[in-house]
Amino acid sequence: MNQCQIEAKYKNGHALFMQDVYKMYGTKTVLDNVDLAVSTGELCTVVGPSGCGKSTLLRLIVGQEQATKGVVCIDGSDADFPDSERGIVYQKYSLFPNLKVIDNVLLGPRLRNSLYSRWFNEKNLTDEAQFLLEKVRLGEHLHKYPHQLSGGQQQRVAIAQSLITKPKILLMDEPFGALDPGTREHMQTLLLDLWEQYKMTIFFVTHDLEEAVFLGTRIIVLSQYYQDERGEKCDDRGARIVADYSLDLKATSTDVKKTTEFGTLIQDIRRDCFDPDHLQHLEKFNLNHPDSFSADIGE
Repeated sequence: MNQCQIEAKYKNGHALFMQDVYKMYGTKTVLDNVDLAVSTGELCTVVGPSGCGKSTLLRLIVGQEQATKGVVCIDGSDADFPDSERGIVYQKYSLFPNLKVIDNVLLGPRLRNSLYSRWFNEKNLTDEAQFLLEKVRLGEHLHKYPHQLSGGQQQRVAIAQSLITKPKILLMDEPFGALDPGTREHMQTLLLDLWEQYKMTIFFVTHDLEEAVFLGTRIIVLSQYYQDERGEKCDDRGARIVADYSLDLKATSTDVKKTTEFGTLIQDIRRDCFDPDHLQHLEKFNLNHPDSFSADIGE
């Protein structure tokens, strides 16, 4: 398909659409011809070697930065600058230490609405915030301050803080990276529960392959380790999507992490996408997900 045909097929009807996206800082290319379409309701995890541009990709989707070249759309409209349609949860909790838990969750709606609207809707918003905090198992901590909570509890507040704005897409940038293993696994299962309940579209960036395979309905692998028409040696080669795996759509228990299939997939991703000495040619990329496309190598 040509670029116009790709845009007609993928741009509308997808929560996220990126076509021919490049991002450069000065003369350095970080992202190199990224093509991506994510369907509504998908839990898409993103992995890749250190320095490949995962966080840069997320900033383009949020609207914190603009692509040097290419198209970035949310629900068919240009992403432009940050708005309430894109919620985001960072590794470092975005909580105000001087506000109680309930007020941290309510801060977004309060700032977005007029004084009259806030007064008129305050009870409904407060009820909704309490409901969300119950969902993330913090109903008994409404009136505590962030410093009175554990790291996992603070991250749950940050998730509720994003959910109350009802974003079309929830972006998460290594949100569980600073948590201990037990708390991290608990947060993973909680996220799957919330995803199933709210039918959210989630774009989840992580450096942890086990986390990506466990959480995702789809794994996007971004890497600078590949070959194209420029040959093996190219100092100005940015990262692109080198693999796009479709996974089971149904959330499973943590027991799946112990299976042979789970471990084999992690090994395949590590070999094909993380090894600088194993450079796949772009024509051999695993782009078998139904929504995967690449304008320069065909569907």
